[in-house]
Amino acid sequence: MSTLSTGTSGSIGRTLRRAVAALATLALPAAALVGLAAPAHAAPAATATFAKTSDWGTGFQAEWTVKNTGTTTISAWTVEWDFPAATTVGAYWDALLTSSGSHYTAKNREYNGTIAPGASVTFGFVASGDGAPAGCKLDGGPCDGSSADTPPSAPGQPSSTGVTANSIALTWAPATDDKGVKNYDVYRGDSVVGTVTGTAFTDTGLSPDTDYTYKVVARDSAGQTGPASPSATIRTGSGGGTDKPPSAPGAPRATAVTDTSVSLKWPAATDDKGIKNYDVYRGTVKAATVAKLAYTDTGLTPGTDYTYTVVARDTADQTGKASPPLTVRTTGGGQPQPGAGYAKVGYFVQWGIYGRGYTVKSLESTGAAAKLTHINYSFSNIHPTDLTCLNGVTKATTPNPQDPSQGDGAGDSWADYEKGFGAGESVDGVGDTWDQKLAGNFNQLKKLKAKHPDLKINMSIGGWTYSKYFSDVARTDASRQKFVKSCIDMYIKGDLPVTNGRGGPGTAAGIFDGFDIDWEWPGSEGHAGNHVSKDDKANNTLLFAEFRRQLDALSATTGKKYLLTAFTPADPAKIDAGWDITTKDGTPSVFDYMDFANVQGYDFHGSGSDNSWEPNRTGHQGNLYQDAKDPYATKFSVDKTVQTYLDAGVDPKKVVLGLAFYGRGWQQVADGGAHGVWQTANGAAPGQFPEESGTRGYDNLLASVAGLTVYHDEQSVATYGYTGNAGQWWTFDDAWSIGKKTAWLKPKGLGGVMIWEMSGDSGTLMTAVDNGLR
Repeated sequence: MSTLSTGTSGSIGRTLRRAVAALATLALPAAALVGLAAPAHAAPAATATFAKTSDWGTGFQAEWTVKNTGTTTISAWTVEWDFPAATTVGAYWDALLTSSGSHYTAKNREYNGTIAPGASVTFGFVASGDGAPAGCKLDGGPCDGSSADTPPSAPGQPSSTGVTANSIALTWAPATDDKGVKNYDVYRGDSVVGTVTGTAFTDTGLSPDTDYTYKVVARDSAGQTGPASPSATIRTGSGGGTDKPPSAPGAPRATAVTDTSVSLKWPAATDDKGIKNYDVYRGTVKAATVAKLAYTDTGLTPGTDYTYTVVARDTADQTGKASPPLTVRTTGGGQPQPGAGYAKVGYFVQWGIYGRGYTVKSLESTGAAAKLTHINYSFSNIHPTDLTCLNGVTKATTPNPQDPSQGDGAGDSWADYEKGFGAGESVDGVGDTWDQKLAGNFNQLKKLKAKHPDLKINMSIGGWTYSKYFSDVARTDASRQKFVKSCIDMYIKGDLPVTNGRGGPGTAAGIFDGFDIDWEWPGSEGHAGNHVSKDDKANNTLLFAEFRRQLDALSATTGKKYLLTAFTPADPAKIDAGWDITTKDGTPSVFDYMDFANVQGYDFHGSGSDNSWEPNRTGHQGNLYQDAKDPYATKFSVDKTVQTYLDAGVDPKKVVLGLAFYGRGWQQVADGGAHGVWQTANGAAPGQFPEESGTRGYDNLLASVAGLTVYHDEQSVATYGYTGNAGQWWTFDDAWSIGKKTAWLKPKGLGGVMIWEMSGDSGTLMTAVDNGLR
């Protein structure tokens, strides 16, 4: 690769990260490796069959046969089933068998987890009783190999739209289902009194002045029923005509507004039987039910419009018409503002919990969480054939960073939402339980947001290794719509794939506030094998427009503002090839659709572990100004990069400057009378990890490189370290350079800083960022 295309890839520091994750996975304890069984989506490629091999009336011997009906090898398996309460398992063999009540879970042993295509394995047990298994699941899917069909969700709580002495008219919010809702059973007490296809029912033949309790259960097109709605108790009228619903309340007004809250009051509604309470709606979503004429809505986004209405409910549980709407804008700003409210964005890497030992709790214990405004969780992959957001798989990348298929189908749902964290590793000191639907990093992020309600968390999609299929998903209107919808469904609505008992509809809802698009690079060379098209630049803008359209449509129903950011390159050639950053003749630029961009301010120079980048000469990786002695043709600097965006008319507050919490190093570096700056070298220096030569986190760099003397170049504003003639030479940011850069960006009106990535620092650099942006 050329210096230009590789040295500014923006994520050369990320190139080998998946190999680290793969090796770290191999270090997991045996119990954790069982948790890395084939994901739920592998279920259609395998079956599990039950058979009794001997029966003596009061008990039996039986076996399960797991067969690989697919075309790829299965590396692990889990079979689950239920027995009647009177049937219990005693001795067992060729599996690890556990139970919870009458629910049994069998996982492979170390010698029979691998099943080749067409092959099968068996395990068996002895049981007392004569029951047959029910509800069999293989790796989270049906044991017969058919596609899993999720039961419908619970409908909304029923409410009354009209009451007489002898009837109650009901309505409820619809349930959702992956295959479609067929009908609803309406229960009065424990008895079904009606089955309807719509979301309304009138119960008749009732007694006057009597309480009746109702609930509703949905049934899908496969005949499955879901959980019941919340119950509602409604009283019939006393006779003499219809009990009218309440009037609309008066228009709400705002009594107090802050960056994150709105306090409301409204005039009372009227009703012939009396008012019971009020439902307060933010957009179309019910924010609260209160008995008084006031409510304070919290956890809002600064500088954002919210529309409120209020609906009254009477003592017969009838609801009336909505009040007139009120639109209120929170104070502050959703965008970073010059002079105040700077963005401090930190990338948290999924694989940091392995060899780096950096967990979500580390963000709290180092004090970083209280200083950050945004966390970008890295990374979600793109499904290589479905062209949708990908999760629910635990598959490492291949170890060769030049493998064009290195990231195909890779992911780590184990780290994302399966791994259980003990009390000592947990943000709130409470350990995960085996049966909770959400664990892993996602659950810890949820706990972190509970401690820091103003903290925003984005799901970052792509990165160096996972950008291969961006060109494909951005190619057509249909592919863009499909991709964006899949990402919103998975991460904003929280519909995670079910795998190893974790995940399911809505399990990750409320964690992510938006997306960070990390396409490296549209229209340009990136990772080996990336798909690139001449149309990438235009399609990149259209992809951002589609994200903005669908996120705003969701905002209209939830009342919440969703974020959209991007990681953008330092190299002017890459900007020109893939990023339309200028608004011309009323035609929007890509920046018109995003909240801000995290602009690459590092990786100007470096040498990777395969020595394919710049192995023979040192160079600053994040100098603020051009160094007059720089021998490279590219002459990179932070100042030059940022000015490229500003000269194109990009709003300065949408430019967030990238900082490196890691260093890049060379070995066998000559002194040259310049402490190794711009001098000859012989490849990458030993790294923090064997497979990451040339890279070390900031803390590790200072602690592990013996004899390192730190120097500060005042002219170019660059920090570097040298161990002496023919020794190691490292380039990195420290508190000094961060202080210089934050002081530089303030008068330019830039939006703040971004950090790649948080595991390199135990507090020193984050404190420098926080102090520099006060």
